[in-house]
Amino acid sequence: MKRIFTISGLVLFCFFFINTAIAQNKTVIGKVTDAGTGETLVGVSVSVKGTTTGTQTDVNGAFSIAAPSTATLVFSYIGYATQEVPINGSNRVDVKLIGKNNELAQVVVVGYGTQRKIDNSGAIATVKGSDIASQPYPNPVSGLQGKVAGVQIINSGVPGGAPQINIRGLSTVYGNANPLFVVDDIWYNDISFLNPDDIESETILKDASSEAIYGIRAANGVIIITTKKGKGAPLVRYSTFVGYQNPSHLVKMADATQYATLANELNGPTAAFANPASYGAGTSWFNVILRDAFVESHNLSISGGTDKSTYNFSFGYVRQDGSVKDNTYERFTTRFQQDVQVYNFLKVGYSAILENNHSHDSPADEIYKAYTAAPVVPVRYANGTYGDPADYPIGTVTNNPQAELDFYNHHTTNYHVSGNVFAEIKFADFLHFRSSFGGDYENGSINSYTPIYFATQGQQNSVHSSLSLQNSNVKQWQMENTLTFDKTFDKVHKLTILLGQTALSDQTYNETGTALDVPNIPDNNFLHLGNSTTRTVDDGGTLLHQSSYFGRLSYSYNDRYSLNASLRYDGSSQFTPNERYGYFPAIGVAWNIINESFMKDQTIFTSLKLRGSWGKEGNASVPTNLTQLNINNGFASNLGGGTNVQPGEGITTLVPPALFWEKSVGTDIGLETSFLKDHLTFEFDYYSKKTEDAIFDAPILGSLGLTSVNGALSILANQATIQNQGFEFTAGWRGTINKDFSYSINGNFSVNSNKVLTNESGNNAIFGGGNASSSGLFATRTIVGQPIGEFYGYQVIGVFQDATQIAASHQPNAKPGDFIYQDVNKDGSITPKDRVNLGNPLPKYLYGLNTNFKYKEFDLSIDLQGVAKVSDYNALPGLRYGSENFTQDFYNNRWHGAGTSNTYPSVNIGAQSNSQPNSFFVEDGSYLRVRKMELGYELPGLVTSKLHIHSVRIFANAQNAFTFTKYKGFSPEITGGPTSQGIDAGVYPLYATYNLGLNVTF
Repeated sequence: MKRIFTISGLVLFCFFFINTAIAQNKTVIGKVTDAGTGETLVGVSVSVKGTTTGTQTDVNGAFSIAAPSTATLVFSYIGYATQEVPINGSNRVDVKLIGKNNELAQVVVVGYGTQRKIDNSGAIATVKGSDIASQPYPNPVSGLQGKVAGVQIINSGVPGGAPQINIRGLSTVYGNANPLFVVDDIWYNDISFLNPDDIESETILKDASSEAIYGIRAANGVIIITTKKGKGAPLVRYSTFVGYQNPSHLVKMADATQYATLANELNGPTAAFANPASYGAGTSWFNVILRDAFVESHNLSISGGTDKSTYNFSFGYVRQDGSVKDNTYERFTTRFQQDVQVYNFLKVGYSAILENNHSHDSPADEIYKAYTAAPVVPVRYANGTYGDPADYPIGTVTNNPQAELDFYNHHTTNYHVSGNVFAEIKFADFLHFRSSFGGDYENGSINSYTPIYFATQGQQNSVHSSLSLQNSNVKQWQMENTLTFDKTFDKVHKLTILLGQTALSDQTYNETGTALDVPNIPDNNFLHLGNSTTRTVDDGGTLLHQSSYFGRLSYSYNDRYSLNASLRYDGSSQFTPNERYGYFPAIGVAWNIINESFMKDQTIFTSLKLRGSWGKEGNASVPTNLTQLNINNGFASNLGGGTNVQPGEGITTLVPPALFWEKSVGTDIGLETSFLKDHLTFEFDYYSKKTEDAIFDAPILGSLGLTSVNGALSILANQATIQNQGFEFTAGWRGTINKDFSYSINGNFSVNSNKVLTNESGNNAIFGGGNASSSGLFATRTIVGQPIGEFYGYQVIGVFQDATQIAASHQPNAKPGDFIYQDVNKDGSITPKDRVNLGNPLPKYLYGLNTNFKYKEFDLSIDLQGVAKVSDYNALPGLRYGSENFTQDFYNNRWHGAGTSNTYPSVNIGAQSNSQPNSFFVEDGSYLRVRKMELGYELPGLVTSKLHIHSVRIFANAQNAFTFTKYKGFSPEITGGPTSQGIDAGVYPLYATYNLGLNVTF
């Protein structure tokens, strides 16, 4: 770390020296804003007319440039009219650029390059890096929540945790559902290592035609991340925020008196607690293990350049304490980027990222332990020893959550080195060749140590200390070559042809070791110090090679009609030779109606485009190494009769036929338009996406004697079709009240329907969600005609009030206070055949609203985000094995005698008859969150110029400050796999964050 700071110090010194050397000219500072809205414009090119001197505005719209006092500055920006402003001896020049209806000049990022927006025919959304960097999330994708139609981000409360991302729904049962990330040409499955402050923009490819260029890695969508580059005079920028995080939406538990009352009810005539009131309020275990956590972020960058060379060096540090005590996450990032124009025809460059993160982890079930812990047990006794549940008549509840934390020694450390180098050769103005080579190296380690200790009767380790070490390595290299032809003929025919080739290698290696009787040494990583006779070591890994060829043709006629067609040929070593290669075509068309002659005299629209597309891509992240046969040697045979019994062995699993990637075929129809001189924008999309050859369970004969999986005998096969279909709406308004006040409002709304359409093996189901019930019964089902992972169980229609009601029912073994289940098939008994669909964990509606207001030097932004028509499975009330605690809600509404409740059961909710999956546990998971509220103030230019500082902005923000939901659990945002999504078995609480921040540029 000292070496990093030494290098950073030398870099800072060198660039301060450079800045002083060029100060012979007059230093002119200023700010560039939108003349209509007052919004600051990032990346505006500012140059000295007649010279090669130039710079660009930073994230605050500010710039600084050295120029003669008699010079003229030229301001140019995509979508705005170029302005020339004489300096006339001034030290400050502020400019308001006027937007123009010039869609020709606007550029969007697409696969392997950029494209004029007017020519684009796909569904693409872009979010600026400045909209992400100010949010207190270490992961750069988390900040996308609520900003892009059709994109669902499910954030985790775990410090440094990666969010779950669904683009236009969930498309796979057994495959990886996350999108592909492309950062400066390199492919990644996860970008938790990336500093949000280093990002220039994030572009989300949502439809098949724009994604297909990435072949078998694109079925779940693609997110292209462009990192920052330098330009112009040297700029040093420092940004920071500090704040605290407060656990939000905590569940209120029963206090000690209420708990003792409930425990007595559970024990029947034999009262466990003679005087419940004597225990008072008792221990609030959530108050014991949770805290207001500290968070801080610091970023320093140095950037600049000329027409010959640009550079951007940055350093970032973030520390995030978890809501659970002792849970911490810390990350350091360093990034280097430089481009050099060696000759007029040759440009070379590199980028590199070095990252290290470390976390002190918390037990995965700590929230569940605090939920169930008995409040009659103190944290510690007067003599300092731990409060022991065994000293109280509470049965199987043996956990003291504080002791759990104190003796949990689990650390995770990761090192990450990533980067690439490239060269661009310009054969002619219309013909370019680019070659790049990059790689990614990750090293991760997990250290878990358990000492000899005694905390309580149920929490002790009195025989052997133990050490477990896990090491993992990921090595990836990637080479890409592209040749681009881009030329306009006769001013009306624009033709772009891209040809490319990619080769990729991905290798993983995992090693696990354990040892007993290891001494308790800080940061102990030495298995050899333990007992050699008990030491174990295991390892494994994977090796993947991928080779691809691709091409894209884009044609535009007279800026009215556009055609985009692409084809990729992919091969992957992870599949069998017969299924190793595949073609992924795509085609899209666009009609710019606004440029037709019949639209010439109208004054309503400033842009109007209709587009349509079709494409095919794949999902290669599916189970492929299912080649292991499991054998049970417990069989015996007496073939031939008599008593001559011979030992035997039997195969318990069956290797499925070769699996291959899932194919996604999608259609998109979109309309893009703007009204009223670009003040109002609107975009609409209809899409239909089908996953063909989806991997699904195929039933096999029980007579084969194999072991069941998910409650049934089956193997996996490419045999199903899954559909996601929906609509997306995006609208925005920007305007001004006067010269001092401007604002913008942007909203998005999307509708998605998920369904399994077909299954070649019939109407068999995939069951999942076994973590939802103490009995291990499955709470989800995936079947033809229904969505992936729907909640599945019994429909509760009431609560038994007395024995008479039970005698007349279909549940003769029930007790008063038990659930009454609906006899769906009317056969006179309650059996598994009466289970029905109880809810969908995949939201039908997603929406977001993002607003910005600016008055003079003040700015205010408010972001809202939510989901609707979605269900969550609150498993916690039923996950009990004895006298676990209950919520205040359950205490207030429980059945405790005839007529007391017909909706909540008795305290015997943990019995198998009541805890098996049913509609009582399924709740409305809809919510509306105030994602961000931020108030900022920028020092006036007259003040900063006197201080010789480019710009200064201070701000305060609140993240997730308010949540409106009917859900009774910790958070309505619940991550999980395709068949366990939405099940709350102890979700790590999401937090509200309150920050103070500062951005300084000089």
